[in-house]
Amino acid sequence: MALLTTTVTGAVLVYEDDAICAQAFAAVLRHASHTVQIATHFQPALAAPQADFPIDILLTDLVFPDGGVNGMALARMGLINHPGLKVIYVTGHDTGDLSKAACGPILRKPVPDEKLHFWMQRALAKSHEFWRL
Repeated sequence: MALLTTTVTGAVLVYEDDAICAQAFAAVLRHASHTVQIATHFQPALAAPQADFPIDILLTDLVFPDGGVNGMALARMGLINHPGLKVIYVTGHDTGDLSKAACGPILRKPVPDEKLHFWMQRALAKSHEFWRL
């Protein structure tokens, strides 16, 4: 007998300074039937949940080399107005002790599609602290 699995989809905001990386994440997520919006600057990223795009998950880069608002700060700002927001961080940099302050998993770039799908499903299925295994 085959096991049936249910795939849950949601609305994802991708906050990423690298346009190619943002498009790659968006393509993977859209292929899995998620609704995706991309923001490369913090102002549109903060406005998205208040506009006509309700967000379930924020997929955010941690480090913005040009001095922009980093993903950790954006997540905190987003959680103030949307306490149920799920956050998944991505980075190509060493995270040091950041995982202690993170309100979601920190995935190392390049992120395999399967790993991204795993965390998306886990975030959409759990009500809080979904990143704690």
